[in-house]
Amino acid sequence: MKKLVFRKLIKDISIFFIVSTISISVIIWIIQAVNFLDLVSEDGHSLRVYFLFTLYSLPKIIGKILPFIFMISLFYTILRYELNNELVIYWITGISKLNFAHSIIKISFYYFFIQLFLTIIIIPHTLDKGRSFFRTSNIDLFSSIVKEKKFIDTIENLTIFVENKENNILKNVIIKERIDDNRSQITIAQSGRLITNETIKKIILNEGKIISHENKNQNIIDFSEFSLDLTKYNTNTITHPKTQEMSSINLIKCLDKFIKINQSIEKNQKKNFFLGCNLEISESIIEEFLKRFFSPIFIILIGLISSLTILYNKDSGNYKLKNISIFIIGIFFIFSSEIGLRYASLSITNMFAYLAFPIISFIIIYIYFNFYNTDLRGPKIDN
Repeated sequence: MKKLVFRKLIKDISIFFIVSTISISVIIWIIQAVNFLDLVSEDGHSLRVYFLFTLYSLPKIIGKILPFIFMISLFYTILRYELNNELVIYWITGISKLNFAHSIIKISFYYFFIQLFLTIIIIPHTLDKGRSFFRTSNIDLFSSIVKEKKFIDTIENLTIFVENKENNILKNVIIKERIDDNRSQITIAQSGRLITNETIKKIILNEGKIISHENKNQNIIDFSEFSLDLTKYNTNTITHPKTQEMSSINLIKCLDKFIKINQSIEKNQKKNFFLGCNLEISESIIEEFLKRFFSPIFIILIGLISSLTILYNKDSGNYKLKNISIFIIGIFFIFSSEIGLRYASLSITNMFAYLAFPIISFIIIYIYFNFYNTDLRGPKIDN
């Protein structure tokens, strides 16, 4: 009997969690996708790159909202049980409120491992996969980013000004190319036309000059027709891996390098160990490590906090106010898990404080639960 009622509890929590997660994730994804439209309109990437990049950001959205949705699922299910007198079934079958809380904690462990799986494996992989589409993408929609009477510097090492544009026909064109640190050139043309398809991306310029600068030397070349190949250029969209896109294995290796540097085990103190691992961003590396491997533990704490709602019944005084207070406490710990990350990497003291905070809080709340459940109100609430 006890197994049956707990199976129903797990089922109800899971159904509400899945439906809520899908609904809210899709809404946030759509809003975020709208914000990413600049990748097409400003950076010149194709709709395929845009769609795939936004799609691969979905696991990150789920990982962000999972603790909050889990808490909502627990509150909704437990309060609905109380309002429908379904919790009475648990007490009648001999299940104490402490045992019920233990079951909620066990359920929390399942979601804790789901969150770990997301933060350690899925999210870094999908974010890196999404970024990879920029690394292999060229300027697919170049014609859409060239606008009249505006200096366009969306393309790396290339700035373009066009006085007039109509159906890919350009008038009074100025193009500045940065070839390397010592060389650059400016191309001025009376007219030109854009030619873009699956295999060709170039500008044909007519009647103009090329002014080349190398060190302090300057050369001027007149031309009647000049072709500028655009396939060699990339947009200014960030293509190198960010810290959050680094695999967890590389993250651990990078953190190990920092520890060895601090302990002076390695004499060759390089700044860049490998792509994405930079001594100058050690704080970001530590923050990312804590976010992936430790922050999910707050889910277990949230489970215990949510179970406090069973200490009160709907006929007790200030029932709604008490539940609102518990909900606010849960929100506080969710925000604390995010805000604390920003300061945990600043010093060893801050890091230990961040690591100890959820553990100490769990112990205090658990002791409170036991005390309130037995002594505070005289007779046991279990009975």
